[in-house]
Amino acid sequence: MRIEFLGTGTSTGVPTIGCGCEVCHSADPRDNRLRSSVCVTVGGKNILIDCGPDFRQQILRSGIDRIDAVLITHEHYDHISAIDELRSFSKESPVPLYAEPNVLEVITEHFFYCFNKHPYAGVAHLQLHALDDLRPFSVQGIEVVPIRVMHGALPIVGFRIGRFAYITDMLTLPESEYAKLAGLEILVINALRHEPHATHQTLAEALAVIEWLAPERAYLTHICHHMGFQAEEEKKLPAGVAFAYDGLVLRTRD
Repeated sequence: MRIEFLGTGTSTGVPTIGCGCEVCHSADPRDNRLRSSVCVTVGGKNILIDCGPDFRQQILRSGIDRIDAVLITHEHYDHISAIDELRSFSKESPVPLYAEPNVLEVITEHFFYCFNKHPYAGVAHLQLHALDDLRPFSVQGIEVVPIRVMHGALPIVGFRIGRFAYITDMLTLPESEYAKLAGLEILVINALRHEPHATHQTLAEALAVIEWLAPERAYLTHICHHMGFQAEEEKKLPAGVAFAYDGLVLRTRD
């Protein structure tokens, strides 16, 4: 399995518009973070997780030439706003898109022109699939396990594929979901900043979850400029934990 981080930033990205802080002006490219998204490649199939406002830039940079399916964690702008850019990947056949029913409602309302009875030929062609009670499902013959997490008071989902799991925008993880995250080789999980936030984990909270789940390796994502410089903050992390950065590629042993 191959995992490419297309973006590792929070909803404002880094640099943040109008900010003059040192991190937003860092010369280290790892401190420049587009909105969070990953592409997971399994058996030659490319599965995109989230499709935010930087999608076009991310895809052009990565050189990805095919999207076989899309998984959406939740309905916020920084996770769905570029869905129409999937038009480039749906010329031959619709792109399957998987999300919870309430998220699909937001997508069909926001991108209504993609779902008209006679849509314009240039729009994205999508095949919508509703997640059913968070039961495991198959994507291109690949099993995906949805994970319930809480984004403040908003229920959203993370995803497990094999021994890899991706969780973003989480504040808390219900104990009922811990068993779904046992035996991971790679865990990707959000850590917004050091200071508490109403809907996102702090670095300390993320590290506590990582310690409990005990994956072989863990990578932090959905990071804002208040976290500090990657080169400095990474030195403080425990063994087996690292900050992800845009363009980072990981591989599992499977």
